[in-house]
Amino acid sequence: MAKIEEKVEDLITSKIEDLGYSLYDVEYVKEGKDYYLRVYIDKENGIDLNDCELVSNNITEILDQADYIKEQYFLEVSSPGIERVLKKDKHLQENLENKVSVKLFKPIENQKQYVGILKSFDVENVEIENLDKIIKLPRTNIAQIKTVYTWN
Repeated sequence: MAKIEEKVEDLITSKIEDLGYSLYDVEYVKEGKDYYLRVYIDKENGIDLNDCELVSNNITEILDQADYIKEQYFLEVSSPGIERVLKKDKHLQENLENKVSVKLFKPIENQKQYVGILKSFDVENVEIENLDKIIKLPRTNIAQIKTVYTWN
């Protein structure tokens, strides 16, 4: 499915940018018997329903013409949310020195989840600061990284 996601991303990025938004991510997933193409968009002051509708209306025909997805699917356009999943290196780069939550496939030091400040990353590892200690987490063991929003 990653191949479809990459092809769709390449196809719609410039159109989304022409509309004044940035493309945050694309997901193509099967949930139950249904397929979903989820397009996450962003802009400086946030996203509302009108933004999602505008982008959806402008990319539907492009997606239909390209015909990359043979199955029937539902197109969803939305914001990545206030607590965002960090999948790509650009997402990690944008969130250096921010608070993140990291869920692991296998425990490290008897823990499967860490919360701390994202300090650095490379191809092999992500480093977070937790309780004044730097913890190196292998990327192959990371199930999910997302930002943590502190509510006042």
